[in-house]
Amino acid sequence: MTEPTLLHELLDRAAARWPDRPAVSTMASTITYAELAAASRRLASLLHGAGLRRGRRLVVVARSAPEVPALLYAASRIGVAFSLLHEQVRGRPLAHVLDDCEPAMLVADTAESLAMATDRGILGYTADDIARRAFDATADDSAPDADPPLAVDPVCLIYTSGTTSLPKAVVSTHQQTLFAVGAIQSQLSYRDDDVVYCPLPLSFDYGMYQLFIGATSGAHVWLGRPAEVGPALLRNLVHAKATVLPAVPAVADALARLLARKAGAVPPLRLLTNTGATMPGPALTALRAALPKLRVQLMFGLTECKRATIMPPDGDLSRPGSSGRALPGTEVFVVDESGNRLPPGEIGEITVRGPNVMSGYWRRPELTAMRFPKAAGLFPELRTGDHGWVDDDGYLYFVGRRDDIYKERGFRVSATEVEAAARLVTGVDAAAVLTPTDRTPATLAVVTTLSGDEVLLGLREQIEEFKIPRRCLVVDRLPLSGNGKVDRKSLAAMVGGGAG
Repeated sequence: MTEPTLLHELLDRAAARWPDRPAVSTMASTITYAELAAASRRLASLLHGAGLRRGRRLVVVARSAPEVPALLYAASRIGVAFSLLHEQVRGRPLAHVLDDCEPAMLVADTAESLAMATDRGILGYTADDIARRAFDATADDSAPDADPPLAVDPVCLIYTSGTTSLPKAVVSTHQQTLFAVGAIQSQLSYRDDDVVYCPLPLSFDYGMYQLFIGATSGAHVWLGRPAEVGPALLRNLVHAKATVLPAVPAVADALARLLARKAGAVPPLRLLTNTGATMPGPALTALRAALPKLRVQLMFGLTECKRATIMPPDGDLSRPGSSGRALPGTEVFVVDESGNRLPPGEIGEITVRGPNVMSGYWRRPELTAMRFPKAAGLFPELRTGDHGWVDDDGYLYFVGRRDDIYKERGFRVSATEVEAAARLVTGVDAAAVLTPTDRTPATLAVVTTLSGDEVLLGLREQIEEFKIPRRCLVVDRLPLSGNGKVDRKSLAAMVGGGAG
């Protein structure tokens, strides 16, 4: 079979190679690769029969379930670009997406959301409707006679927040998506006997890409609940016999605590990955102690390029603080404020160049031109807005995101660095920094049995005095977003104007 050039061809190749192998599971059901491919063809016929054609858009607001990947592959078959949103998106945020991308169809489960679609002349289906059609074994599962997409056509719009007031959609083509999938798999090496336990929402591209890397490798993807951090996480990993865990810091922290508290069965994890936020060192130390066969691969990436760098297995032990080297066929470097490349060791804006750089933002030409400037007439560059430096061997060291660099006592400080230092203070379980505003100073929020003053005192042994926030508050928990990252808006509302 020739190499796939369209997203759904990943699934078709997997179904040909491993028809009876489990493709996707939840606690309620499991489907094979052959069953998933057939379900995607049935749904492609449904979409095509409803009038969706190449170039149109589909918005999906649904829980993680087997019908979701079937629907994504179905859209690919007929050239429809899909946008998958978190299951909790509704009201004004959903209205923004519907008005922004103007889909031909919405799949959602609330009457309010479907009414929004009706008001805008958009077809509406429930996820249950989709599931019944997808897995109706009596229905015809032949592909519709549709105008096939090109590799350069959009396949996905991923809405992502940032420094703008409303979410913006990153446009990914089939070509860009498949390049990213292949490049990531070349470094992570998922196996056809792996069970990938995904506690991340599929609306988060880190979660969604587990489906595509799974189809490339023949791995079995087990869909957990978004941002699992409670006792069920360990039970589910053991039940699924998980060998791979794509994690965010909250998930890794939770698993480390659960393993430390409970003797008995442990999951057969062989690989843990991380991207999107700095992984706490103490959590990795605890996980390695509890799971001696575990290997760790840290990564740096963002929606606009999926992955930029990946560490070799356990490379963080020999190069602490690094996020790895550029994906094969791409390059990562840092530039100054004028866009000039900086030499190794100098801090600048992290820039990515290669086929993994996506097409830009949907209907945001000015923002696209700013973040995706053309370079040498070949590929656009992605100016990430994040800061870091590259060593002589090409390894990237992340310093801070655009919105976590702030001034403290006249010096530039990274919230990421302060948070990492706080977690090294004995007794601190979790930490997050709220950057200063016109009315409030930088604030360190910590989950700990210590007092705020004791934490600030302990920080003096970890970082320079001028980097230590003037305000430290003790909280019961750090609120998390649907992607398992710290929800800083909710945290700011929690701490208000209290004192530590």
